[in-house]
Amino acid sequence: MTLIRLLAAPVSALALCAALPAPLAAQEVQADPVAALAELPAEAGIDELFAAYDAASLAMSPQGKAYRGIRDADYGKWDDRSDAAADREYALLQQTLATMQARFDPAELAPQQALSYRLFEALAARRESLRRFRDYGYIFDQMNGAQSRMPAFLINIHRVSSEGDALAYVERIAGMGPVLDALTAQSRERAEKGAMPPRWVYPYVISDIRNLLDAGDGNAVLADLASKVERLDLAADTKAGINGGARDEWWDKVVPAYQRLLAEMERQQQVAPTDDGVWRLPEGAAYYGALLANYTTTDLTADEIHAIGLSETDRIHGEMRAIMAKVGFEGTLQDFFAYTRDDPRFFHTTREDYLAEAEAHLAAMTERLPEFFTTLPKDPLVIKPVEAFREKSAGKAFYQSPAPDGSRPGTYYVNLYNLRDMSRNELEALAYHEGLPGHHLQRSIQTGLGDLPAFRRFGGVTAYSEGWGLYSEELGKDMGFYTDPFSDFGRLGMELWRAGRLVVDTGIHDKRWSREEAIAWLAENTPNPLGDIEKAIERYIVYPGQATAYMIGKLKIMELRERARAELGDGFDIRDFHHVILTSGPVPLSILEENVEQWVAEARTS
Repeated sequence: MTLIRLLAAPVSALALCAALPAPLAAQEVQADPVAALAELPAEAGIDELFAAYDAASLAMSPQGKAYRGIRDADYGKWDDRSDAAADREYALLQQTLATMQARFDPAELAPQQALSYRLFEALAARRESLRRFRDYGYIFDQMNGAQSRMPAFLINIHRVSSEGDALAYVERIAGMGPVLDALTAQSRERAEKGAMPPRWVYPYVISDIRNLLDAGDGNAVLADLASKVERLDLAADTKAGINGGARDEWWDKVVPAYQRLLAEMERQQQVAPTDDGVWRLPEGAAYYGALLANYTTTDLTADEIHAIGLSETDRIHGEMRAIMAKVGFEGTLQDFFAYTRDDPRFFHTTREDYLAEAEAHLAAMTERLPEFFTTLPKDPLVIKPVEAFREKSAGKAFYQSPAPDGSRPGTYYVNLYNLRDMSRNELEALAYHEGLPGHHLQRSIQTGLGDLPAFRRFGGVTAYSEGWGLYSEELGKDMGFYTDPFSDFGRLGMELWRAGRLVVDTGIHDKRWSREEAIAWLAENTPNPLGDIEKAIERYIVYPGQATAYMIGKLKIMELRERARAELGDGFDIRDFHHVILTSGPVPLSILEENVEQWVAEARTS
């Protein structure tokens, strides 16, 4: 899973951002980004238009700059999460779209420029389809809630290599209070309209808040800053002053805001709904349909996605039975599930052992990459456990992209809160998905596509990126890994998990299944531990539609690969296929299919 979400954060912080061109001062675009864009010279080309759009977007997103490694006068600020700021971002997007369509004819553009034209239109269309549901997203939940994402941003994104960077960190600590208060007010307003998560979500959010409050001066944010400051070449009294200032801001600004947020979460918990799916929201069916279209980039209905999930589940069960026979296990498939779920041999007993094994698999994979890829990642990859303050509520694994300037590596986060939820059988596939040749390879290559517009280098299409991650798990088998049959069973278990997502996500949000019904379905049909299942179902409930993108994207990539192999025969080179997939950046599945078809046609003629 990559850190991209459609509704939880400003688009500029997720998908945009590059160094500001000289004509666009930050103050000008913050005041009126549309007017700043209109000043683009008439003779400017489409790449200049996209650069201006990116610059204007960046000027509205200090956090977006930080993700990109840009440190300027805004380095100590947070994004404006107000409705007015969202309106400005949307106006900028629509004005850029209108300018592009008025000034340029895609038939007269170079191939990559024409593709950028189409991709920007597709981006704008996806945003437009969700515009009327802008107040439906949950601001505070256990997956992406601001109560934990803001501290995580400081810890993982805000780099400190100078006294100025440290002071900017202190400024951001001071700014947390007003932002939390504003988001608390937004959450209250949405709750009054019925847009609040189910009741069981609130204890997770409350736990995150109390973990930070109860830690006092030893909380994760102050400890992180102290660690970063300690590495600076500064006088002891200067370091003490920075840390003291941070403590003062924490207690004066942040603690009271968290206390107010805690009170609001406890209030909402008393009136929160007990139904789980978004069908309960006004226009809930239309909202879920729009989410499915956005995440999968297809027109598949909920019923069709549900049916695909059931069919894929049956196929994978058959392959699992073959492994069960291979290892000589006697009993039903559910008996085998219970064996792999409960036997201690399939779990590490220390975090260090888990991390060491994951590192070893990734090192072996790194050696084999040139045999399957012509383009390789340039950024380093690190594995980190999820921080203690959020590990109870966070997902089991996720990936954070590198900074384009090399100041931040790609990071594979693994949640080791409960090692009995992290099967050794799945460890190999999980490392390939989040690390190599999965998200890290794909995102590092994408970030390095310096000749493409920033919205392509830093944006995301979930079916593409998560489809690639799931495809990478099976690619590992093609590359000769999973030599242990139980590890191969774990790979199938991970694929089964994504097939099951198609069933339970649509079950919850379209067919009105309860949390308990969805948990029971996964417990019957997958080998995963109950804790893993519960956390996953809770994720799908607060993150509707997103989980369907993995299998839909993977199936399309596999379909295109096998179609190309059949058409090219001995002329098929998997390295070239991967080059075509990876060097366009994320694209909707229909455009991905066009790209592969064009490559096949060119390969046949040559």
